[in-house]
Amino acid sequence: MTHYGFVIQELHRLTMPGRLTAVHCTDIPSGNSGQDSLMDLPGKIIALHEANGWHYVARHTIWKEPLWVRNRTMVKNLAHKTIVDDAAYAGVASADYLLVFRRSGANPVPIANPTGLDHYAGECPIPQELLRYRGWKGKQTENRFSHWIWRRYASSIWDDISMGRVLPFRDSKDPDDEKHVHPLQLDVIDRAICLRSNPGETVLTPFMGVGSEVYGAVSLGRRGIGIELKESYFKQAVRNMAIAVEDTRGPDQAQLFSLEEELAEAIA
Repeated sequence: MTHYGFVIQELHRLTMPGRLTAVHCTDIPSGNSGQDSLMDLPGKIIALHEANGWHYVARHTIWKEPLWVRNRTMVKNLAHKTIVDDAAYAGVASADYLLVFRRSGANPVPIANPTGLDHYAGECPIPQELLRYRGWKGKQTENRFSHWIWRRYASSIWDDISMGRVLPFRDSKDPDDEKHVHPLQLDVIDRAICLRSNPGETVLTPFMGVGSEVYGAVSLGRRGIGIELKESYFKQAVRNMAIAVEDTRGPDQAQLFSLEEELAEAIA
């Protein structure tokens, strides 16, 4: 956490006054024995940001389906067998959190949406009768399309995130990687970028991984800067950014893997 504090300080230095940073995190189990405790990592992250000039302004809770988490992580306390044998040691599918912090100072450039929100990232079908309001140029109190999106984005609980909408990452994994490595869902990234930045502005991610945040920024008309130490992740990020150039609105998962395979063959 001391090391992470230096990153937070530098992000504060680089961020426009009044603008925001977001941290994706979850509670951390002490192990996988089935008898473990949880560490409140989100609380530690909040305290560290507040100690370095950031104001804690929002927390979005990202719902996780228990069986999906069990199958992905193989955590023992989520097995049905645990409640059969001794439910005192049963766990829960811990939510993810998106913590949002605002830098001290006044925002010099408003994040404006004069015709409301026009991009929905999520798995709920948009009611057809609302589509005629997309890009509504009249009174924004009448913009039912934007209001529908806003009610989901402004919620403290995001239960409409598509868990499978992620960038290709399998080819970037090394044998010593954690088994549960999984890139952040693009829906989460799209929401944060749409809500917290203007088109044409720059989004920085100091832990880029396979490029999800930079991909989201470019796909939504922003510039992205990413930093990554792991070479295999960086190479995959370069491939994924080539996809973003081809499709600036974020293709579905099947298209992503198809494009990635074509790019890999071209690079080879």
